[in-house]
Amino acid sequence: MQNLLAAAGMDAEGAVVSAAKVAVEKSLGLKSGETFLIVTNPEREVLELAFAAYDAAQAVGALTTLIVQAPKGQTDYAEEAVISAFDSRPDVFLSLSSEKLGKDRGGIATPYDWNGTEYDHIFHYQLRGARTLRAAWSPSVTRAMFAKTVPIDYEELSRRCAKVAAALSGADSVRVTNPGGTDIRIGLSGRKPKNDDGDFSKPGLGGNLPAGEVFVSPALGASDGLIVFDGSIAAVSGCILIKTPIRCRVEKGFVTSIEGGEEARALEASIAEGEEAARRLEKAGSFTKEKADMYARNARAIGELGIGLNPKAEVVGNMLEDEKAFRTCHFAIGANYDEDGPALIHLDGLVSRPTIVATKGGREIVIERDGELAV
Repeated sequence: MQNLLAAAGMDAEGAVVSAAKVAVEKSLGLKSGETFLIVTNPEREVLELAFAAYDAAQAVGALTTLIVQAPKGQTDYAEEAVISAFDSRPDVFLSLSSEKLGKDRGGIATPYDWNGTEYDHIFHYQLRGARTLRAAWSPSVTRAMFAKTVPIDYEELSRRCAKVAAALSGADSVRVTNPGGTDIRIGLSGRKPKNDDGDFSKPGLGGNLPAGEVFVSPALGASDGLIVFDGSIAAVSGCILIKTPIRCRVEKGFVTSIEGGEEARALEASIAEGEEAARRLEKAGSFTKEKADMYARNARAIGELGIGLNPKAEVVGNMLEDEKAFRTCHFAIGANYDEDGPALIHLDGLVSRPTIVATKGGREIVIERDGELAV
């Protein structure tokens, strides 16, 4: 069997190869004869990981296709060849990107419908709607991060995630506070938490590698208070380590003011880009005014609350790893994961040492206290 890493003159041994084997065989549960689509970019860090995953897939006898496209940012489109590859209905998908997979131009203009739920990306449609696909995605992944944070104890992670998810399931709301001044109540009525526990072995399952969080989409219009981002925050391009905390006032589910230093100005600019991208689609005829209004409005929505649970993850200025770190939680500004708050951006930001208390039928359940797990 031809080894792609060796053919490319890259390291065919060591930590990356071992981590790729864990990702392909354990997390994705890839089997002989299954179709496997990998998408990556022409940059050394992600190419090496993609080649290692390709070799691991070949070793188990999967039918593997690898596509390399130019790097994509938060508001960029994936190449049409990448979108078309999903028409082959792969069993398993892996995105190893220097930034993002890229948006689906056709899906944004004409969403895919599954039982009344609209999806603006064919990948999300196949994963969450039709559930024909299982997947992992690693935006902005690095070689060192992959080797460090992917080979972990997934049984322990699964138990940890299950306890946090159980505390959030059926909750009416959750309050998050921290020493930096965060104090926000998130409504959760009708929302179900999701586990990113690294088990993507069945159709309809998917998440990040590195894995390690429980996350939930807040109920629409039901978040009020103050978020003080003090760890790192995603921008339209890249991630920012925060020196001067960013104070975001939230009213009825939307960010209404942003205060701080240069980091706050960068966040405001990233949100503005999400709003302007929606207006550009309206001018191009891809969006109606009503749809553009919705996407622009949701660029300021609170779309996610997530709780980091990967013991190997650290806050390093790369959101893929940062949001999995212990003693942190994160909020996303922009699109949610329940497909009813679409936006063209999803900007995660970290809050350190959170105290997280869920309220369920009048009873309080402490999930974390000053960053330490309590469930």
